[in-house]
Amino acid sequence: MQTARIEEVIGEFVLLKRKGANYMGLSPFTDEKTPSFSVSVAKQIFKCFSTGKGGSVVTFLMEKEHYSYPEALRWLAEKYNIELPKEEEQTPEQIAAFTERESLQIINEFAKNHFMHNIHENDEGKAIGLSYFVERGYRKDIIEKFQLGYCLNSGHDFTDAAKAKGYKLEFCEKVGLVKSKDDRNFDFFRGRVIFPIHSITGRILGFGGRTLTNDKKVAKYFNSPESIIYNKSEILYGLYFAKGEIIKYDNCFLVEGYTDVISLNQAGLTNVVSSSGTSLTKDQIKLIRRYTQNITILYDGDAAGIKASFRGIDLILQEGMNVRVVLFPDGDDPDSYSKKVSTHELETYIKENTKDFITFKAELLLNDGNSDPLVRVKLIHDIVNTISLIPDQISRSIYSKEIANRFEIDENIIVLELSKIRKKEVGKQFTEPEQKTIEQFNQNLVPGQKSVQSTQASKTKIEYFEEFNLIRILVKYSEYLIEIEHQNEKGETILVSTSACELICHELNLDELNFENVTFAKIYGIINEGIAAKKVYKSSFFIKHEDQEIVKFVSGIETDQYELSHNWLTKHNIETKTELDNLKTCVLDAIYSFKMRKILNRIEQIDSELIKLEALNETEQIDFSITQDLIMEKVTLLHVKAALAKVLSRIILH
Repeated sequence: MQTARIEEVIGEFVLLKRKGANYMGLSPFTDEKTPSFSVSVAKQIFKCFSTGKGGSVVTFLMEKEHYSYPEALRWLAEKYNIELPKEEEQTPEQIAAFTERESLQIINEFAKNHFMHNIHENDEGKAIGLSYFVERGYRKDIIEKFQLGYCLNSGHDFTDAAKAKGYKLEFCEKVGLVKSKDDRNFDFFRGRVIFPIHSITGRILGFGGRTLTNDKKVAKYFNSPESIIYNKSEILYGLYFAKGEIIKYDNCFLVEGYTDVISLNQAGLTNVVSSSGTSLTKDQIKLIRRYTQNITILYDGDAAGIKASFRGIDLILQEGMNVRVVLFPDGDDPDSYSKKVSTHELETYIKENTKDFITFKAELLLNDGNSDPLVRVKLIHDIVNTISLIPDQISRSIYSKEIANRFEIDENIIVLELSKIRKKEVGKQFTEPEQKTIEQFNQNLVPGQKSVQSTQASKTKIEYFEEFNLIRILVKYSEYLIEIEHQNEKGETILVSTSACELICHELNLDELNFENVTFAKIYGIINEGIAAKKVYKSSFFIKHEDQEIVKFVSGIETDQYELSHNWLTKHNIETKTELDNLKTCVLDAIYSFKMRKILNRIEQIDSELIKLEALNETEQIDFSITQDLIMEKVTLLHVKAALAKVLSRIILH
């Protein structure tokens, strides 16, 4: 954790741009158009203001990749070439003890290495698998980069290898590497060349397998089934290799298949990803949007296939991204065309044939019925519907003007039609039952009326805030010194310097007070123990804590969504006060507010107990001294409450 740079690690997942002392980017945890995800280099923490998530570099990996704490540390160790203590070779029993997710990932990694070994070391693998890739024109470095492989045609080569290593066939079946039939097991990808599918961090999630036979009854491609580690709608083939180049060129080329990605990489275009032959999904688009706002779709000359993919363009626009299209010559796809021409010719062709989606869609559809008025009407409606999906009003206005000019229509008509479509879509946000529920709720609201539940919730929020504020100050300013008045043995008032954490802990221990919130109580306990051992724990200590709830809380209080500009002082000569400038007041206010809340809660408990005792007294004799003790305690608390209120300069009604 000391070696890892949080901006480097998160930069592999999120496009970060410097803003003041921090970096900002779009949240990887939610769908947003305006960046709210902040990374502090100085503090080595992140904070997502959209979702509230925050923490250290380890927290990020746990949240984003669903790693366990040890897995996140192993990932960092591998990235920064830090050698971990060697683990003994695992027995089948130890492997069985792994979690299912870990087991599936281990098996996939083993399978990738096994298939790669086949094409480089096995006679059948070299003669068939490697020969296929070489015949496709792939260089050795490209074959190794994409970790291409081959599954032997015996039907049980991988199955036997997995058994020999002690892997459970149950897990091998879950990731689709092994199939069972009539009490026998066999290789799912037998006789196929293998394309490993990587996660954004390089872990193997699944495989694509291409048959080498010409039998039309045999599916050309098999893909791994979905599992807890592989969801094809959330994966883009090649993104692991392309993400850095996508950021560099601020553009992502989107193609259809595995070979398109590989061939374009070999031709020098490295910012390429593929939807792996499936329809483009929102999750895949969001993946791209982490790195760029610009997508260029590379199509082959199949008009029917292009029309079917229009939905993908609509989804891209709906996410507020910029989409352009390139159509290769009839009969060519990115794979074949990139092998016919030089890198320079390929880049030139793409540059000269890139079109915005309006021009592309209009040209393609007009070819089907240029002179038919009904076809033109349908086409215009189709394009206007597409424009209506764009969230940015300025972009919609520009495209409206474009379509009006192209089809020689009054722009106001296009704008009016757009307005109708968007109003209609807004009305669809709620289902009919939801709308009725909302209306009924609004009708039943009585001004000024509050339920018992809402009152209780309000008290809980106030109590949480008092605890939050005190523990925040305790962590954030623990080592800072405060001068307080103190009476010595002679009765003289002197000034004594003490740390903020010592003062707070002394005051709370004096009255035997603690925190109700579990995470706050843990932090307070750690700090208390530290003081007893003459240690003061700073916030940086908690950022590296194993308890991720503690890490998230501390990173949250250490991250400010907005930075105060230094220009106030340097340019305008206006000195702005910070919390640290009034630390003594802040600390004392937090302590007294915390104590006040405890007193108010106890007074409320006493009142409740007195009501119960009064009710019991009507039916049976009770010990009057109990009531008297409660009344005396309440009177004492009321005096303390008044004293605290005076110090806090508050009027306490409750």
